[in-house]
Amino acid sequence: MANDYFQFKQFTVHQQRCAMKVGTDGMLLGAWAHVPVTSARILDIGTGTGLIALMMAQRFPDASVIGIDIDQDAVSQAQENVVASPFASRITICHKNILDFEDTEGFYAIVSNPPYFVDALTCPDQQRTMARHTISLTYEGLMRSAYRLLKPNGLFSLVIPSECRSSIEAEACLAGFFLTRVCMIRTTPKKESKRQLIEFSKYPKNELFIEEGIIEYTPNVRSSWYQQLTQDFYIR
Repeated sequence: MANDYFQFKQFTVHQQRCAMKVGTDGMLLGAWAHVPVTSARILDIGTGTGLIALMMAQRFPDASVIGIDIDQDAVSQAQENVVASPFASRITICHKNILDFEDTEGFYAIVSNPPYFVDALTCPDQQRTMARHTISLTYEGLMRSAYRLLKPNGLFSLVIPSECRSSIEAEACLAGFFLTRVCMIRTTPKKESKRQLIEFSKYPKNELFIEEGIIEYTPNVRSSWYQQLTQDFYIR
């Protein structure tokens, strides 16, 4: 059974009412995503516990963050986590569907750990199904919504399973995005990449930046790359 809460250096994340618990995917994205300007407005799509929104607020002290989620229980939990954090004045959590979300100012950075199962059997737990399966948000809907809300010089960053990249990249291209940065994630040096961190922009860059990250050298021994990436968050 997952812990009811995770204690980080500057905030605590309670998660007992959330379908998707604190995990490595969220930690990777929250620590990796770029923001083009320091005073950015940042949007976290599918905020869940609020982990990524809290990480972005910690990393960028002049930024303001909006986290949205379709699950009311997750929204309530994220709001509680935010209120108890040092960043409460800069984070807003909303019960919204991204497909219906309106904003007139736009965002310099959008981050998302999105639903990714397309053809897999759904879970009897409706809350977990919404969080993990694309029946609640298709790749097309995600990409078109992000493109609509992103400022011209903004960045859209996601964490996804490696096998989903071709489908997600195709929808991103149709929406008008260009792939600008990729990090291939291996859990250990000998394993194939199971996750990827990917970044899109509205304009092409001179070259696609590709890197690789390894989470653990051996079980329970974090790699130097992962330690450096997450050192501002983990207590030890």
